[in-house]
Amino acid sequence: MDFQQGLITTVHDYNLALEDPVLLRQGLLQRPTTILIPCLMEEFRRPALALIRSVLRELEGLHQLVIALSASTAEEVKEAESFFSQMPFPVHVHWTNAPAVMELLQGFTNQGLDLLGTPGKGWAVWQGLGVATRSAEVVALFDADIRTFTPAYPRRMLLPLLFPSSGVAYVKAFYSRLSLESHALQGRGTRLFVGPLLSALSQLLGDSPFLRYLQAFRYPLAGEFAFTRDLAVNLRIPCDWGLEIGLLSEVHRHVALSRIAQVDLGLFDHKHKSLGSSPREGLQRMCSEILTSVLRGLMEHQGRTIPAEQVATLEVLFRRVGEDRIRQFALDSAVNNLPYNRHYEELAVQDFAKLIRPGVEQFQKDPLTIQLPSWSRLLSCASSLQDDLAEAGLDRCGAGGGSSSLDLSALGSGASAETLLQAAR
Repeated sequence: MDFQQGLITTVHDYNLALEDPVLLRQGLLQRPTTILIPCLMEEFRRPALALIRSVLRELEGLHQLVIALSASTAEEVKEAESFFSQMPFPVHVHWTNAPAVMELLQGFTNQGLDLLGTPGKGWAVWQGLGVATRSAEVVALFDADIRTFTPAYPRRMLLPLLFPSSGVAYVKAFYSRLSLESHALQGRGTRLFVGPLLSALSQLLGDSPFLRYLQAFRYPLAGEFAFTRDLAVNLRIPCDWGLEIGLLSEVHRHVALSRIAQVDLGLFDHKHKSLGSSPREGLQRMCSEILTSVLRGLMEHQGRTIPAEQVATLEVLFRRVGEDRIRQFALDSAVNNLPYNRHYEELAVQDFAKLIRPGVEQFQKDPLTIQLPSWSRLLSCASSLQDDLAEAGLDRCGAGGGSSSLDLSALGSGASAETLLQAAR
């Protein structure tokens, strides 16, 4: 790895330093630290979560592990608790769609707050942060499907925040996304959409501090990040696939660049999303929502928007940059003897380019995206909400007592909050 630094601090992996568990343990004991894992019940059927559990079991000094779990029944939640029962630190399995949670959050509607959001990772992260920041000074988030999880992941993500002299408040991961089976490059959302999009926007709009900030991150869509409590409670949390970009936008709003770091985690692999056969499926849907998040960030931070007469220019620039990147990825793969399907990547860029015009037009019509309010705002309305939410997420009997037999899986991931609430009742 190189040793270059840029707009934000970069922590490289030089593959030379020996791990020092004593240093990490001392830091964890000095600053109460919680690891948060948003999780679907299906992850308990896959080997990745078992690997993560075995690695974390050796993490001495961790204050707490919070599992923000979406489950269909109370029995599934108990299964998850049993799965983590042998950990050497407290584990809080928070049932994000428990009937008691749904009822609690619905109660804030009369105060003009929509806390049900859109069920998904963003909603789970928001709830998990509410539970975790009750007692933790540092919170680190990891996905539940990481197939390459090693002790270096939590160590490297946490250490910058455990050194008070560093002044770091936010840490973002970057890594090499390679398939464990084929060794082919993955991360198409970052390589073939976000990278070309940011480059094309920079050429179109000229100097842009916000775009330069996003481009400073080597893997802006990385779902692994960590922050201090005072930052975590002040972030609005997006509820769609724009979560990672939306959080970077929030961090940009609250934190000086000198307090941000990105950390190299080396080789990384997890579940891969298909491209999708329409703009409402797979990676195409994800990238459509990421586009909205980038456009909203430009509007919020710089008061900039894309005029209708420049949309065609943006499309052409995106295609050209995407094709240039494909040539670079092909050479990179060839020299490293990695398989590379250039034709397939070209088709992906073509599909991504088709998302730009309808995405910009839809954003102009409705620029407001769903964001859950920060916990600092909520606590000014209800000072006990964090404790109330944590207690509701532990309710294994349902809001009205008795055994819960709620089957949310039959409703589908796109079910509305109102539908979920009615099912919960």
